Amino acid sequence: MKTQRTLVALTVLNVALLFLGLAQQLRSASAQGELPVLRGRGLEIVDTQGRVRASISIMPPETAKEGYETVLLRLNTELGRPTVKIGSSEPHSGSSFAGPTTTKNTYVILEAKETSAALKLHAEDGHEQVLKP
Repeated sequence: MKTQRTLVALTVLNVALLFLGLAQQLRSASAQGELPVLRGRGLEIVDTQGRVRASISIMPPETAKEGYETVLLRLNTELGRPTVKIGSSEPHSGSSFAGPTTTKNTYVILEAKETSAALKLHAEDGHEQVLKP
């Protein structure tokens, strides 16, 4: 009889400790505030249909034109066309803005490459203007 009471008391104590531990975990998980830094190797933002609308990625040197690691931010239309790109590598940085999905050759490119800079404007009809300092 004494053993049975002891077992019941220990079981009640174990259940109480279990609930206490769970309550502390839930409270600490919900009490966490804003984290100071979000770290990762890339980021994708998707719309309600699951399409990638914005991304930040690091392109390895072998995929970049100049052979340098490049950080690339892309903003895409709902049809998936990247219309805004901002890129940065050691010798080169720039941004490009493309026309709507129905165009192929309407764009603006602003770039700084080594010691030079340029702004290129290109229209769908083939007219192009390049501005350099």
